[in-house]
Amino acid sequence: MDALTGKTILILGLARQGMALARFAAEVGARVVVSDMRTAQQLEDSLRQLADLEIEYVLGEHPMSLLEKVDVVAISGGVPVDAPLVQAARARNIPLTNDSLEFMRRVPTDVIGITGSAGKTTTTALTGVMGQVAGRRTWVGGNIGRPLLVDLHKMQPDDMVVQELSSFQLELWPQSPRVAAVLNITPNHLDRHKTMAAYTEAKANILRYQTAADVAVLCADDIGALTLSPLVQGRLRLFSLTDEVEDGAFTRDGQVWLRNGYETAVLPIRDIPLRGQHNVLNVLAAVTLADTVGIPVAAMRKAIQTFTGVEHRLERVATVHGVKYINDSIATAPERVLAALASFREPLVLLAGGKDKEMVWDEWTRQVTARVRHVVLFGELAEMLAGRLAAAGYTRVTRVQTLAEAVRAAWETAVVGDVVLLSPGGTSFDAFVDFAARGEAFRELVKTL
Repeated sequence: MDALTGKTILILGLARQGMALARFAAEVGARVVVSDMRTAQQLEDSLRQLADLEIEYVLGEHPMSLLEKVDVVAISGGVPVDAPLVQAARARNIPLTNDSLEFMRRVPTDVIGITGSAGKTTTTALTGVMGQVAGRRTWVGGNIGRPLLVDLHKMQPDDMVVQELSSFQLELWPQSPRVAAVLNITPNHLDRHKTMAAYTEAKANILRYQTAADVAVLCADDIGALTLSPLVQGRLRLFSLTDEVEDGAFTRDGQVWLRNGYETAVLPIRDIPLRGQHNVLNVLAAVTLADTVGIPVAAMRKAIQTFTGVEHRLERVATVHGVKYINDSIATAPERVLAALASFREPLVLLAGGKDKEMVWDEWTRQVTARVRHVVLFGELAEMLAGRLAAAGYTRVTRVQTLAEAVRAAWETAVVGDVVLLSPGGTSFDAFVDFAARGEAFRELVKTL
């Protein structure tokens, strides 16, 4: 019998994670109530996929009456913890959960959990490839791809599970994975968390409940990640671009090195296909994590050499009339844009904009002014960013409304040898359902040039 059997679970939000939890809960014998602010028409496809299950739906609203006779409330990623219904649930001492936490409570093997403000998807995917190359049956998911709860029934104790975890997921967690990595902590999602302290507190749950038998992996180069080191109860492993660490991965003389009681050269940095120093850091993190769970260096090396990245992350879309078009739609914060800018030596035409998350744009303004040949601004952020660039004396700016207009303007501006870089800095929610939809639209628009 499952812990949810016979209980009533209220699931707020019927996106990918909510759907996975709704199916799981119904199949283990829970009474499932789903509430979403969208209408049945807007959720037509999701409702069709769950049509074989007995689920009660309350759509278009989150009435307080939902909390009557509810044993647990599950929050999907898009539902903030300060939503009135969630606050009311807390006031009534109704437990809160989400799909990733329910997975962690049941997974039969140790989990590698990875979080960070940037780089976690690439690191998660690469770590998973290392496991696959080594011959381990490997499951990759969480905040990316297929929710792991969907495949829970297939998992075995010897399997390898790599789980990307967002601050939205972690803020509810009362437990931590046995192997946990914090890649970095920089300002992000402040529209949701309000303060850096609250954002950091949410991330900290990935380490907060570890024991002396567990392993924490932190970036030695990131002040934000290192602020969590006092939480480490077990083994601390580090990775660094600039310093040799005693336990973990680092670079020296153009090589990636691994230390684990001994020192091993993993591969030359020039053999890493991924562009940018931030991706070298992602490789170092993945090497440290893979080594922690016993993946041989030969498997790591082969995985790194064949891994070309994750879509929408400095993804090369096409070269048109001597101009490269790069999709970095994942860049939903200024710091991500800075990493993208540092990855190119070619002249840049930058497509920037989207919806703001109440971020700090000072360094973005300095770097764009110094590094970018021309900027095309679009979306809700366009006016604010144009004002910042104008105040800095930067005038090579085109302002448009939509991404389609931005691509056309970039095409008209770029010359042979340029890189047209979609690295918005803002979220997609002013025009697209998510960054992936924005990146896919960019790909299609480039095809029309």
